[in-house]
Amino acid sequence: MTTTIKVEGINKTYGTHEALSQIEFTIDKGEIVTLIGPSGSGKSTLLRHLIGLTKADRQSPGQVEVLGHVLQRQGRFVAQGRDYRRRSGYIFQQFNLVGRLSVMTNVLIGHLGAMPRWRSLTGRFTNNEQTLALRAMERVGIKSLADQRANTLSGGQMQRVAIARALVQDAEVIFADEPIASLDPRSAREVMEILQRINHEDGRTVVITLHQVDVARRYCRRAIALKEGRLYYDGPMEGLTDDLLQGLYENNGLDEINPSNVSSALSTPLHTVS
Repeated sequence: MTTTIKVEGINKTYGTHEALSQIEFTIDKGEIVTLIGPSGSGKSTLLRHLIGLTKADRQSPGQVEVLGHVLQRQGRFVAQGRDYRRRSGYIFQQFNLVGRLSVMTNVLIGHLGAMPRWRSLTGRFTNNEQTLALRAMERVGIKSLADQRANTLSGGQMQRVAIARALVQDAEVIFADEPIASLDPRSAREVMEILQRINHEDGRTVVITLHQVDVARRYCRRAIALKEGRLYYDGPMEGLTDDLLQGLYENNGLDEINPSNVSSALSTPLHTVS
């Protein structure tokens, strides 16, 4: 298997708080992996290191490598070109859409990294690029919303726009930070089904931070669990037993393991997204 992500010896401190300590793991091409753990465990901090938003401690000897490119080494970012940035897609809890622009334009923004710089500055998209955007929107079930302003959409629809944008970008690895945290149960279910389907059908690597263990168990094949900034578990989802979960979430409350709203959503019949 080809290694897509490689993390070696990452440490991160904020003042006297040790957010991450000696984190090391690899993720192979085509995996769908969840980063889980209680609030404050360091999973979102870790994801920010993977997407180049946060640097490790300067005294940290480690490095982060994504898609064969060293993203940071010894607490310093390594310059990356447009091609590398185009190959990584990001989906955030708050969607990161331009509200006044149409759904079509927000999706087409994912293609900017592959366009000549002069055309990306003018925002002129070809008929072929618009066709690709429509296909991506069709895959996530929002083709009929192409001309609608993004700020008129529901949360679930906005998250589908963000996924379609990553598809148009043709990202080889998709990072999703709590993509269902602000969604209702049905929308959360649909978004996770879309991410799972993209992983299965396209072979894209998907890394998702989640609070809901029930959701992680259903949609992800591997879990990387953090507790107090340290690697607690790294292995197949089915190996993360109830006893291990009890240890992971002890002193943090067990409501994060089985939140009633998501559990009820997962017990209902599957809703197929066209």
